[in-house]
This record gives sequence, C-alpha cells and structure tokens, in this order.
Amino acid sequence: MVQSRGLGIWLTHLGLIVGILFIFFPIWLAFVASTVSQQDIVRPPMPLLPGDKLVENYGRALSAGINAPVARMLFNSAVMAVGIAVGKIAISIISAFAIVYFRFPGRQIFFWLIFLTLMLPVEVRIVPTYEVAASFGMLNSYSGLIFPLIASATATFLFRQFFMTVPDELAEAARVDGARPMRFFFDILLPMSRTNIAALFVILFIYGWNQYLWPLLITTDPSMNTIVMGIKQMFPSGDDTADWPVIMATSILAMLPPVAVVVGMQTFFIRGLVDSEK
Repeated sequence: MVQSRGLGIWLTHLGLIVGILFIFFPIWLAFVASTVSQQDIVRPPMPLLPGDKLVENYGRALSAGINAPVARMLFNSAVMAVGIAVGKIAISIISAFAIVYFRFPGRQIFFWLIFLTLMLPVEVRIVPTYEVAASFGMLNSYSGLIFPLIASATATFLFRQFFMTVPDELAEAARVDGARPMRFFFDILLPMSRTNIAALFVILFIYGWNQYLWPLLITTDPSMNTIVMGIKQMFPSGDDTADWPVIMATSILAMLPPVAVVVGMQTFFIRGLVDSEK
C-alpha cells in the first residue's frame, strides 16, 4: 500500500510537471523570440535560449508602435482594466446589499432582471451600447472604455449569495447598537467580503485587460488604443515583413500586468473561491 501510494504521488507530480512544461513552452518561445534578432527567428532552427537583444528589443517595443507607443497602450489597458474591475465590484456589492437587506416591492423581480442580463453579452448589445456611449460623448475617452462594461450580473449574484449566508443576528445587533444601514455595510459586510472582492478583482481585471471588440469600436484616436489592439495592429498586411522581436516583446509586456495581479493576490484569490467559513 505504501509503495502504491508513493508511486501514485510520483505519477501525479510527473503529470503536473509535464502539463506545466506543455503550457509554459509557447511562452518561453515568445520570450526567446523577444531577445534575439529578426534573422535568428526567420532562419531555422529557432534558438531555444535567450539572445543578447533583450534590452534593445524591449526598448524598441516600449517606444515603438504602429499608431501609438506600446507604453501608452499599456497605460490605457491598465486604466481600463482597473476601472472595470473596481466599477463592477462597487456596483455589484451595493446592488446585492440592497436586494438582500432592504425590503421593497419587486426586489426579487429586479434581481432576476439583473441576472437575465447574463444572456446578453456585449457582442449582442454592442450597437445600442455604442449609440448610448456616443450620445453621451464618451468616444475616445476612458469613461467610454469603462462605464458601458461595469455592470456585472455575475458579481451581483455572487455577493447576494454571500450576504445571504451572513447570520441575521449581525444585522439585528448592529440595528440595536444604532448603526445605520450604510454603517452596517461599511463596518461589517465590507470587511467580511474582502476575500470575495479580491477573487473577483483578479477575474474582472483580466476580463477588462483582454477586451478587444469594445475598445476597437469605441476608440478612433490612436492614443486611446489598448495593448490588445496594439498587438493586432503590429501584424503586417500584404507582403510586409513582421518585426517579430518587437511583436514578441510586446506580447510578453502585455502578459506581465495580469500575471502580477494573479501572483500578488493569489492567496486572497484562492481563499475567496474555496473559503467555507463564512
């Protein structure tokens, strides 16, 4: 039994290692391609070890770009991702608080109307959303990139389910102590929700960072392009030759902020998904 168990553990770890290497290998190739010259990439076989062009290629990537510098597009993507994540969480947690703790006619109907919006992704309602954003003068602006995407039925549902697990005695005790509803929200519910907020922030940040269709539609000014749009624009059309070291360097730079968010908030992210002591 001991030997069988030990063999199973080794096989499990071996499978995990093989899976990690299988997933990581394309990323490693992209990094290697960002550190070598154009000739090293187009002339087979492609090297598997980093070259000596790292500083040069990444410097060119940050200052270059088809329509805007990559550094500017990274900033635009960061503003959009943080704005969407914070906006979705703020609106969702307040909406869930109102639905759970306030008694008003039709509150369940309002909740299900919010939940039904899951069936209407951005791609389905993109034309009327664009018309509304244009009528409010949100084209080529951070508000246009953020506000039309900050409503989240999923986050509202998750916060509602969490608030329903909070003992009613807490609300009763706060009411007896003279705490107003918003005092109860900020002093009790918000601290209890921090792991959920952290987990949702990671997911929503990546969601906002990877947006392509909506920024492509709402922005016509090159200075408002996001990094996902910038990578697509770097690929040449026709018979032009792609500058692969710069493209690969830009791709690596585009991955760093989401990776940093996931790694930095990993503990809260996992705890927010699996914590059962609520």
